[in-house]
Amino acid sequence: MQSTEKSPLTEAAYYILLSLYSPLHGYGIMQKVREMSNDRVHLGAGTLYGAISTLLDRQWIASVGDSAVSRKKEYIITDAGRAAVKNEILRLRELIENGKRMEKL
Repeated sequence: MQSTEKSPLTEAAYYILLSLYSPLHGYGIMQKVREMSNDRVHLGAGTLYGAISTLLDRQWIASVGDSAVSRKKEYIITDAGRAAVKNEILRLRELIENGKRMEKL
């Protein structure tokens, strides 16, 4: 079931989606998220695989390749996942703009 909801993403889900614009396996996602966040966000295995399960259920990411051939399962963002990222960026921009307006008061 593909989800198109526009609710806020968790920071973990947001970074996982961003990291999957190119196929990656779990450990690669962990490394990419640390790199993108300047070593601020560290995903534990439980957080990562719980989020991956949710993102798969929402059809925002998909498995790629044959996991029977490779021990490491790789994932990639889907069009629906890209839409979720776009919605989140718009939401975050709105938050920033509203905050800037309030600073001027």
